[in-house]
Amino acid sequence: MKKNNVTKQTMPYLILILVIIGTLTFYNIGQTKVNKLTYDELITELSKDTVKNIEVTPKANAGVYYITGKLEDYSKNEEFRVNVPLSETVIEKILSYADNNEFEVKTNTNPENSSLVTILVNVVPFILLIAATFYLFSKISGGNKNSMDFGKSRAKLSEDGGRVRFTDVAGLNEEKEEVAELIDFLKNPKKFQKLGARIPKGVLLVGPPGTGKTLLAKAVAGEANVPFYYISGSDFVELFVGIGASRVRDMFKQAKQSAPCLIFIDEIDAVGRQRGTGLGGGHDEREQTLNQLLTEMDGFGANEGIIIIAATNRPDVLDPALLRPGRFDRQVTVSLPDQKEREAILKVHAKDKTFDETVNLENLSKRTPGFSGADLENLLNESALLAVRRNKTKISMEEIDEATDRVLMGPAKTSRKITDKEKKLVSLHEAGHAVIGLKLEDANEVHKITIIPRGMAGGYTMMLPKEEKIAIATKSELIANITGLLGGRVSEELFFGEISTGASDDFSRATKIARSMVTEYGMSDLGPVQLEHKEEGVFLGRDYNKSKNFSDAVALEIDQEVRKIVNECYKKATKILKENKDLVKLLSDTLIEKETITKEEIDELVATGKLSSKETVKKEKNEETKKEDK
Repeated sequence: MKKNNVTKQTMPYLILILVIIGTLTFYNIGQTKVNKLTYDELITELSKDTVKNIEVTPKANAGVYYITGKLEDYSKNEEFRVNVPLSETVIEKILSYADNNEFEVKTNTNPENSSLVTILVNVVPFILLIAATFYLFSKISGGNKNSMDFGKSRAKLSEDGGRVRFTDVAGLNEEKEEVAELIDFLKNPKKFQKLGARIPKGVLLVGPPGTGKTLLAKAVAGEANVPFYYISGSDFVELFVGIGASRVRDMFKQAKQSAPCLIFIDEIDAVGRQRGTGLGGGHDEREQTLNQLLTEMDGFGANEGIIIIAATNRPDVLDPALLRPGRFDRQVTVSLPDQKEREAILKVHAKDKTFDETVNLENLSKRTPGFSGADLENLLNESALLAVRRNKTKISMEEIDEATDRVLMGPAKTSRKITDKEKKLVSLHEAGHAVIGLKLEDANEVHKITIIPRGMAGGYTMMLPKEEKIAIATKSELIANITGLLGGRVSEELFFGEISTGASDDFSRATKIARSMVTEYGMSDLGPVQLEHKEEGVFLGRDYNKSKNFSDAVALEIDQEVRKIVNECYKKATKILKENKDLVKLLSDTLIEKETITKEEIDELVATGKLSSKETVKKEKNEETKKEDK
């Protein structure tokens, strides 16, 4: 496939080279060396008997004979040329010499034929060459007729805003209310003008990737039913300085002609980054484009009836002038969905899919905290693909569980060979995490344990919050998280008698939480002081450095406090696992046998110390069903 693409790309160039070589060769073949002679010199050569042939062409318009011929010492592509006045004596004289010296004389009676041949030989090849060049370059550029329109706007127009409506956007109820004013203004602007209200000129949608910012903008355009221009921020950026600014001017010029209308700029951070952050000063193409965008949005000219909606997941890097009132008056945060919103999103994406009776979307929404709308759509799509791969007619909970693991950790490495020693080590490690989650009050709830390798992990324990809440964590919850992360290493040390490298990622996450507790959250003996905060350099990149507002002596105290928190959590994990060593070994043995344990099986192991067989579970379910029927 790759070879065919290379051939398609290089073929036009090869054809062009062959055409040029052929044209030049044809032209050079037809070229003849011409020696200009006077009439007296021609008579001299005739008297010497050195003339081999002569061709006479009368040119009546010019009043001359056009005489060409060859001499004995001429090469193959060499001839002489003589122009003499029209006179019968000239022809008679040449013919007399021809009778005496016996050389060939040819007389042309239609001089237009000669002119036509000359044009064909000298002009037509170059015309063909130019035509072939234009044709091949148009093919190379993909047949884009507007390839030279650098300064034209790349914004695409959708007259009806597309088919997306608010009913197609699940969740985001508060966000819809925020942008609903835009729709009312576009439909009935006089209602706002009566009270002197000014509608926001621009709305900035801010939020993590996949939360539905672009979908919400499409829904606004669809509900308003007005012309809708959409473009990406990267479409303004060009190699040549001034091109992006020209595209901005052209975009607003087109929008004014169809006002009222909407302009949607996706990923505006590509063009709206802070000015003056590069090494080359403020005269680069991107900053010129931003300056023009600022002027068009709120400069000397008025853009009545034009509303701009932009989306980004990096509002921290945007230029302050872009965010001031009069440009982007309003920022709407499109955050990750909560449990009810996730259920609504799942229902939207489940419309065209067939599920069996075991699938409960409400339970699935509870098991997917932190998933964005795009993640949920991908989850159901992956489960559908798995069902097709397994030749099933319906999607079951088994495919959804597998799809969840694939989205979070990657595909299972079922073909990888694992030694018994490694299997026991991984099972004890994961059992240590799980027991901390089961026995520590503020720890997350254990939903699944597996020792099947996925991605870079040899196994993992899925732990989810007991209750969904806003992004605030207490000190006891952070301590419980660190303790849970250290449970794997403690279990290895206690029950395997050896430690491994499998806890390196656990240590990294635990240390990061502990350091944040000390330097950012004020949760240590150093007091409620923020000693570090992130500085995200716009030019240098995200999290390139941190601002440190402390001395070297305080740095030592910070390290001691971090180590103190981690060590205390390690001791707590050791105490919990020693008190529940039988449960650790039970979970480990079950993992070695089954490789994966679900939440229901974990609860049964904790309650009874064993797992019921599948036949027993089926009988119990059948009995419960019969009782419900009665």
